[in-house]
This record gives sequence, C-alpha cells and structure tokens, in this order.
Amino acid sequence: MNEGRRSVRPARTLVGAQVSDRVIITPALIVLNVLAYAVTVFQSGSPTRNDRSSLFKATSMFPDLTAQGEWWRAVTSGFMHFGLIHLALNMAVLYVVGQHVERELGKLRFGVVYFLSLLGGSASAFYFGTVCQELAGASGAVFGLMGALLVLWKRQRRDISTIVVVVGINLVSNLFTNASLLGHLGGFVIGGLLTLAMVRAPRQNRNLYQIGAVVAAAVLLGVMFALRAAQLDTDAEVILEIARTCRPN
Repeated sequence: MNEGRRSVRPARTLVGAQVSDRVIITPALIVLNVLAYAVTVFQSGSPTRNDRSSLFKATSMFPDLTAQGEWWRAVTSGFMHFGLIHLALNMAVLYVVGQHVERELGKLRFGVVYFLSLLGGSASAFYFGTVCQELAGASGAVFGLMGALLVLWKRQRRDISTIVVVVGINLVSNLFTNASLLGHLGGFVIGGLLTLAMVRAPRQNRNLYQIGAVVAAAVLLGVMFALRAAQLDTDAEVILEIARTCRPN
C-alpha cells in the first residue's frame, strides 16, 4: 500500500499546486490585521479614530514620506485600517475570497499574489495619485484576490457574474468615498494578471515561467516606485510645502 501511494501522483490545481483543503495563510493574515487594529485602538483610545495612534502614523503610507526613504510604508500600510467598519469589510471579503484562492494557488503562490497585489495597490496610488492622501488598508490585496478568483473561475468555466458585480459595486462606491480607487485598481490588475500568468504557464517548466512572471511584476512595481520617488525628489520644496498643508500638525 505504501509503495502504491508513492507511485500515484498527487492531484494538482490549475497552477500546479498540490490539492489541499487546509487553509492557513488566509486566517493568519486576518489575525495580523486584527492585531494591528487592536494595537492602534489601544494607543489612540478610540475604535473609530485609531488613525491618531503612533503605530498608525508610523506605518500608513504618506507618498512624500515614502519617497523620502520610508519604503516600509508601502507594505505596512496594508495592515492598517481606518476604523472598525473598514477593517470588518476587508476581512469579510478576505475570509470568503481568500479561502477559494488559497486552495487553488497553494500557500506559496497565494502569499506571493497577496503581497504583490498589496504592493500593486500602493504603487498605483503612489505613482498616479496625489501626495496628500494618507493610504491604509488591505483593500489593494483583497482586490488582487478578487482579480485572481475571477481568472480562476473563468478558466474553470464557472459563473463569474457575482465577482464582476461585487468588484463593479466596490469600484463605483469609491467615487463617493475617500477610498483610494487607484489603490483598488492597482491591486486588482496585479492580482489578476499574475494569476493569469500562473494559470497559462505551460506544464513543462511551469515553475520557471511562474517565477518569471513574479519577477516581472516585482520589477514593474519597483520601477513605478523609483520613477515617482525621483519626480517627488526633483520637486522636493514644492512637495514639502504641500505636505505641510496636508499634515499641519
């Protein structure tokens, strides 16, 4: 029996991950986001104005500060949330969508798609946006997972209308709130395209093709950050004056 088990190839998903019902990364990410929120609430003494906490101010993304070398903000801002409702909405979508995507991509590929989608949202808002908007939230990464799920379900010939409607409603609602439309779109595009590259990679040398797609996405985002930072550095005096207006305190 043991010999028989060794001779049978394990079942694989569309991207080459071993089929498994265990979901680990998704709940771990939810726990990290909730813990980060709890710390900001403790520091600020408010569940709604937790953005006043020292941790929040040190880790949310201010484009001018990021351009001046505080690059960690591009990642850490993805674990900060403006109040309980913002956190609850993102974690609810992460819980529902993350489980499906993690089972299809496997833990490693899922983690890569999540964090590059997070960076995609930050890079998009940083490159195309203004210097005044403070950015925080897992929305870029969550939208990236929705883009990934859209690609996976399309490839599996499943009904994608629900995903399209949910994404559409969320994007339209951005026009009437302070949410970063650019951040959401950036995450969605990176997550969708990266998953598409993983799905379409040929079986022969599949891992090599997928690694190439990941490297290409990382380079693209790095170039976007570098170009925008160079632009802001050129206009340093103007940017600092705008920043003082944005953050008078």
